[in-house]
Amino acid sequence: MTGRLKTVTVKDLPEKLDSKNERALFAGLRTAMNVERPALVLNCSHLREMDVSSVHLLLCCLEEAMKRNGDVRLAGVSAEAKESLRSMGVERLFRTFETSEQAVESFHRRAVSIPPFVGVTAAVPAENAA
Repeated sequence: MTGRLKTVTVKDLPEKLDSKNERALFAGLRTAMNVERPALVLNCSHLREMDVSSVHLLLCCLEEAMKRNGDVRLAGVSAEAKESLRSMGVERLFRTFETSEQAVESFHRRAVSIPPFVGVTAAVPAENAA
């Protein structure tokens, strides 16, 4: 059985996020987000500082993706940025990868940790059947 690969959008974040480029970035992501089950990789390798406004932008992207049963993954997150995510208590919300390619591939891999649902049918004795 062959399936179509999911379309994954990769967006490079700038060195510094300020209110002007945050709005432009979020507006640029609208097309990628307005699909069923959006898959978004945010490349953070150029981002020098992960402050509260940067984390807020990441959370807004995640919220929009989750509204449509999608996900946002982060790539190239520096040790300092990971520590910022940890200190703000949001590191568990994002899967992080060393490279954008690894993050994209993660959307294409099938989850092996979740076993498929197998329905269980119980035999109902004839005397209890309705």
